[in-house]
Order: sequence, then structure tokens, then C-alpha cells
Amino acid sequence: MNKPSQATDIVFTKKFINHIYIWKGDSQMKVGFIGLGIMGRPMAKNVMKAGHELTVFDFNKSAVEELAGLGAYGATNGKEVAERSEVVITMLPNSPHVKSALFSENGIAEGLSAGKTVIDMSSISPVASREFSGELEKMGVDFLDAPVSGGEPGAIAGTIAVMVGGKKEVFDKYYDLMMTMASSVTYVGEVGAGNITKLANQIIVAVNIAALSEAFTLAKKAGVDPNLVFEAIKGGLAGSTVMNQKAPKILSRDFNPGFRIELHIKDLQNALDTSHSIHSTLPLTSQVMEMMQALKIDGNEKDDHSALAKFYEKINNITID
Repeated sequence: MNKPSQATDIVFTKKFINHIYIWKGDSQMKVGFIGLGIMGRPMAKNVMKAGHELTVFDFNKSAVEELAGLGAYGATNGKEVAERSEVVITMLPNSPHVKSALFSENGIAEGLSAGKTVIDMSSISPVASREFSGELEKMGVDFLDAPVSGGEPGAIAGTIAVMVGGKKEVFDKYYDLMMTMASSVTYVGEVGAGNITKLANQIIVAVNIAALSEAFTLAKKAGVDPNLVFEAIKGGLAGSTVMNQKAPKILSRDFNPGFRIELHIKDLQNALDTSHSIHSTLPLTSQVMEMMQALKIDGNEKDDHSALAKFYEKINNITID
């Protein structure tokens, strides 16, 4: 690394987990972060560890207090977050939550002014993203839809993948900020394209977990150890990140959530709604959606989506372990 040319151009490097964060005194941003759940909390921490000035808000006061204890400013509402920030990041469960955070009384929009930016990293309907962008554009505020993939482990390690829709120049401006939370940040088109890409991702993940559960069911019923099947095939063509992350959870029956079934149901519903609006059909998505709905009926909606294996266990009267 070259030494700074001026005393004011301080370069601070800190190794954290598997990342090296570099902060330059002249590139620090005033960042707002709303939504400190399973994903949002570690993502916000990574923004702060990169040296940015952070203001946070969540209805969960203990989450706000935790970030405040690390140096963030704990705001009382979204309006205050926006007033204190040049860019506001939202990480919320679904479209109605983002709409409320933006446009309700004392919401983000009330604290925004022309030239500021909202980056919505929630996984929501692309139709809703375009609606929100249109409303904010009237105020002179830019909007990026930037959903993420990688689950809680990726959020903690700062290795999530971010897929971004919006104006290319706005993407370029905030690329480095988004990279403080991620291992890859990819521009995929205009507003809404980010969430279309995320829906494609969620379809692939859901169908992969279902196929993995189905294959382990076959092995178990045939008297072959699913653990050995996993070891034998993970390095071949069937191997994937999904398999490497979710097979151990299935085989150890560890269904503590990294990504909850209820959230995956939300994503698949958005995928199906979007497909119907453009006259497309998604038969595999529909089938996995029904499996997840069955798990929800059985009270498993808070489980990790690897609990799709429970659907196969129930209908085949076996336990995969």
C-alpha cells in the first residue's frame, strides 16, 4: 500500500474476520441503516467497521442499543436517520415494510432532500421497487434496489453477493460502500432488475434444497448412508454452494435459521406474482412453494429453509440423518 501523501489523507487498515477494510479520511460517508435483523445487524456492523459514520434505527431497541454501543448513533425514527445521512440503507422483510419505512409518518422520506440516495437491500417485489423509485425521484432522491444473497454467515463475514438495479452512475458512486458488506456487487440493470435477479437466485436455491432432500431420501430408503452420498458427490457436477451449506444442516438436523422458511415463502410468492404478471410459468417453483406451505402448516416456518427435508421425511416416514 502506498503511503498517504498528506496527513489529512489518513489510511486506516483493519483486519476483521476474512476481510481487510480500508478507510480514507476523505471518503467517509454519513450512512443510515434501517432494519437490524438477522442480516441487517451484521451488515450494519461491517459498514461501521469500514469507517463510515453510521446512524441506525429499528423497532427492536436492543438491536439499536447494540450498534450504539459499538459507536453508531441510535435514531428514534426513519426521519431522523435520513436527516443525519447522505445515503440510507434499508434491510427489511418485504415490500409493505419498506413502503412503511419510507412513506409513513416520521418515515425516511420526511427526512430526505434532493441529492440523497436510498439503497434498499431488502428482497421485495420488483414492481414495488419501481414504485418506490418513482416516488423518490419526484423529490430528487436516487434509489437502488440491491437485494443480497449469502444468508447470515455471509452477512457476518462480509461475503454476501449484492445484485443492483438503478442508475449506473449511482451504482458507481456507492459501489465501495456496498462492498464493505460483500464479496461481490454486480450491476444488473435499471431499477427492479436487482430484485428480478434475486428472485432468480431464490428459485435456484429452493429447488436445489428440495432436490438435495429428495436425493437423500432415496439414499436413506435404499439403505445407503446419506452422509457418504454427500461426501461422494459434493466434488462432482452435482456439487454446489447450496449443497455444501445445506447438506450438513440436513444430515445433522440442525434447522436453526440462517434463512427462514417464511422468508423464502415470501420470495417465492414474489417470484410467482412477477411471473404471472409477465405471462411466464414456473412449475418447479410452484411445487417447492407448496412444500414450504405444508411445512408452515406444521409450524416449521421459523426453521431454516434446509428444513425442506422435513417434508420428505414426513411423506416417506423416515428421518434423514
